[in-house]
Amino acid sequence: MANPVKFLTRTRGNGLGGLHWTDWLSYFYLFCGVLLMFLPVIWLGFSSFKTEADLLRFPPRLLPMAQETIVVDGYDDPLPLYRIKGGEHEGKTLAQVRRIGIIAQMVDPATPDERLKINIKEREPIESFRLATENYTELFKKFNFGRYLWNSVFITATATIIMLIVNSMAAFALSKYQFKGRTVVLALVIGTLMIPQTVVLVPLFLISKELYLTDSLWGVIIPGAATPTGVFLLRQYMLTIPDEILDAARMDKASEWKIFWRIILPLSAPAIAVLAILAIMWRWNDFLWPLIVLSDSNNFTLQLALNAFQGDLNTQWSNLLAMTMLVLLPIAIVFAFLQKYIATGIASTGGK
Repeated sequence: MANPVKFLTRTRGNGLGGLHWTDWLSYFYLFCGVLLMFLPVIWLGFSSFKTEADLLRFPPRLLPMAQETIVVDGYDDPLPLYRIKGGEHEGKTLAQVRRIGIIAQMVDPATPDERLKINIKEREPIESFRLATENYTELFKKFNFGRYLWNSVFITATATIIMLIVNSMAAFALSKYQFKGRTVVLALVIGTLMIPQTVVLVPLFLISKELYLTDSLWGVIIPGAATPTGVFLLRQYMLTIPDEILDAARMDKASEWKIFWRIILPLSAPAIAVLAILAIMWRWNDFLWPLIVLSDSNNFTLQLALNAFQGDLNTQWSNLLAMTMLVLLPIAIVFAFLQKYIATGIASTGGK
């Protein structure tokens, strides 16, 4: 595509002033689609910079706003500012000292010695745009964020590498070797796709317990070392590799391992890249199995640490949303830059 901008902005009409009705319909459809996909993420991003009071405000607002305060002589803490919109003090800007029921005791910053009684219906808060960055900085003070980040990165990276190796070897055997029972093995692999994960959770936990893998990072990594989706995806792609290349390598005295590492893996790079991207997203977002197998908080992943913010009686929504953004950001960056490989890789596995 020589000119992506020109391709994306082309219309059936003549120029910007002569848009066809189908152009308006297409742009409206695309705008609604983009809005539907990205509005929740944008709302989450702005909400992560809101204070607790702003999050509980009704009706909710998109942008983070905070009430302005002022330091008044005779008071230790800054006082919130209000604009009076009714009564004898209409038009004034006063600071609230305290509130009792529907009556607030307020002072004029210019004359702090005189206290005024104002009905709360006769005032409105003075607010301005402000990012509550303390939502993020407090995360590192309240718990060991670096430890949870390392656990997630280690599990994701290690599980992805093991998955690529195991799945690629299984796919190589099922695509390039003729042996008795190959069809049955392939049918069993594909058949496991129909089994819900919740069905195998109990036996998988019992096996992990017998192997002393519970409450360890390896207990999260090993059970996901092979996936039927990865085996099927790589097998379909390896079927497109001509067998003549392998026969020529065998005539040159190449071993099966050398054929696998030097020929099959390099030629299967697009499919492996797709599986790697999918595996990263699967392992990073995995929640149910780590929740079952891990009990020590030092082994928690970011997903489990995020769940720890949900209290029984009180939930700190500002920190929870900030933590959600930090968990979402790495996988969103990976998907944004590498999503084109997913489409091209999956499309290339459909034919021989």
